[in-house]
Amino acid sequence: MLNLSVILEDSARRYPQKEAFVFGESRLSYAQINGAANQIANGLTAAGIKAGDKVALSCLNLPYFPMLYYGILKTGAIVVPLSVLLKRDEVAYHLKDSEAKAYFCFVGTEQLPMGQEGYAGFQEASDCEHFFMITAKPTDPSPIEGTKTMGMLMANQAPTFQTVATSSEDTAVIIYTSGTTGKPKGAQLTHINLLLNANLSRDLLGFQTDDISLIVLPMFHIFAMTVLLNAGVYQGVTAILLPRFDADAVLGLMQKEKVTLFAGVPTMYWGLLNADDSPYDLSAIASNMRVCVSGGASLPVQVLKDFEAKFKVPILEGYGMSEGSPVVTFNHLNEERKPGSIGRPVWGVQVKVVDENDQEVPVGEKGELIYRGHNVMIGYYNKPEANEVTLRDGWMHSGDVAVKDEDGYFYIVDRLKDMVIRGGLNVYPREVEEVMMKHEAVSMVAVIGVPHEQHGEEVKACVVLKDGKEISEADLVAWTKEHIAAYKYPRIIEFMEALPMNATGKILKKELRK
Repeated sequence: MLNLSVILEDSARRYPQKEAFVFGESRLSYAQINGAANQIANGLTAAGIKAGDKVALSCLNLPYFPMLYYGILKTGAIVVPLSVLLKRDEVAYHLKDSEAKAYFCFVGTEQLPMGQEGYAGFQEASDCEHFFMITAKPTDPSPIEGTKTMGMLMANQAPTFQTVATSSEDTAVIIYTSGTTGKPKGAQLTHINLLLNANLSRDLLGFQTDDISLIVLPMFHIFAMTVLLNAGVYQGVTAILLPRFDADAVLGLMQKEKVTLFAGVPTMYWGLLNADDSPYDLSAIASNMRVCVSGGASLPVQVLKDFEAKFKVPILEGYGMSEGSPVVTFNHLNEERKPGSIGRPVWGVQVKVVDENDQEVPVGEKGELIYRGHNVMIGYYNKPEANEVTLRDGWMHSGDVAVKDEDGYFYIVDRLKDMVIRGGLNVYPREVEEVMMKHEAVSMVAVIGVPHEQHGEEVKACVVLKDGKEISEADLVAWTKEHIAAYKYPRIIEFMEALPMNATGKILKKELRK
């Protein structure tokens, strides 16, 4: 029997009064978080949720996220974390595809009306039986008449719960990812996948019980979920929660809370470097900071050097994928770091670079990075054909082009996929293209990534209009923004007479990037 929620139960037993999560003026102990998770587990059980059921969750970085995450796991159910930026149709797709039985959605803000979009998507997913609004305060009513709240689910429930026994090989989380060939796919990660990766992260970063981490990366993303949430709870550290990256807020919290550990995507480090730091005591921040981690996209070497020089703290780079729970390779604290490298394989994981026939290539030659080990998902949910392609002979095929040097360090040099990484978030061109093709003026569209100083890459759409149709760039951007999550819509549009194609009619995106 192994249930990932044991890491919370163990820390609540060892450090009941220790601060687990801090948000604003709210400072919640491990005992409080575990008690709330137990109330949620009791409420879900009373609602008919059982082991193996899927429960979706859309929530910002608030204390409610860990309460719900571990509460769902305690019932033996499977957590389906969803981006808070999804729109109605996208929510409906994820609920249907995962066969979710229940959905928790944060009410949101005026700028981010998650609750409205989430409930609209829930209404389209006829097989999802329960909707729970996560309100700002548990006692607040839902703004949508007739809907239940998380607070209502927890009301009068006992703060104790007998965790449901699950196998280490049972699915704990279905996290959505995608390629360029279709809609997002749900990677099934088991309890042992996530536990071992959390333990690895804890060791790789040298977590200490007196560490104070700052979680601004979204916890619905596998990077923060494993490296910060699960690893931190496992060790019993205190986590400071910030729902949205803002350089001033980050620097202020680093100084106020004496943060020792920070993880971010490259754009966050770029933002911190370029922020007005005059109100802050950088020497005090540096004296507390022990280590930083970068992932989600390649960190420019110059940004790494400038940040380390300014903040006097090492940045450790690694490589991961949702399908790998996520950590695959890492620049270890106690080993040589090579700027620009994603490091070497983590414990228990084999990595190699192969040609189109899956034969390993010599050192220094390009090929596809593949890996196998305890971190690899058991497969995409209900996607047998995709599993056959991706999990060939037990090896996870990443779709990334890499090289290995003579010391065993790996470097990502290109992508087989056309995926765009904007600010550390994956944008899948075909998904954007399919949305834009629904506009009455659009005849054809190809979406690519173009270099961007702040975001790493920006989304660009090359558009061919239908004969006789006209629309401005601004109007097409605005229309697309209404139909897709905010980080996905193209900020740049180029109208073209035709798109370059090969003899078979395949669009040559390589030509568009020139």
